Amino acid sequence: MKRKGIKNLLIDFGGVLINLDRPRCIENFKKLGLQNVDELLNVCHQQGIFMQQEKGLVTSAEFRDVIRQMVGKPLTDQQIDDAWNSFLVDIPTYKLDLLLKLREKYVVYLLSNTNDIHWKWSCENVFPYRGFQVEDYFEKIYLSFEMKMVKPDTEIFETVLADANIDPKETFFIDDSEANCLAAQALGISTYTPQANENWSHIFN
Repeated sequence: MKRKGIKNLLIDFGGVLINLDRPRCIENFKKLGLQNVDELLNVCHQQGIFMQQEKGLVTSAEFRDVIRQMVGKPLTDQQIDDAWNSFLVDIPTYKLDLLLKLREKYVVYLLSNTNDIHWKWSCENVFPYRGFQVEDYFEKIYLSFEMKMVKPDTEIFETVLADANIDPKETFFIDDSEANCLAAQALGISTYTPQANENWSHIFN
């Protein structure tokens, strides 16, 4: 870390920790009959019912019902969840090792725009490692669907800073969205925007 005085890390989930496969997700939804899914599924910012779910404005059950209405045929919860979760691939184990190592030096927080279906799948499938569970990697976890707010809105960063009682000047934010990083910078938070599938551990060398 080049910047001195950094005590806190805010780390994004999708595209920073977990690898994503948007084309696979779009293809699987189209197989179910959801034709305009590519307009609704942006890598950084979802639209329509997907954004409502990410913001916690609809429950998972309501989300599935809307998908059924859009498709116009009876789909099972499992069919919808499987298509939706196919957006998520894996967290490389070196990143899980890195999180554990970073916790020795920094206070590490997760700040993610995500939804209940993705989060439950991730807690069960990608965070368990060497006996560790999701709560072992972070001091606290901030999720958009629980907070009813999303990045890059200023209020989500202000809420995290206040809740964690941390100084923005002592905080470093890693997010794959330039818009999210610009919003954080406006509050005095230092940022880094990794590329897709980047091993960003070099910033701590």
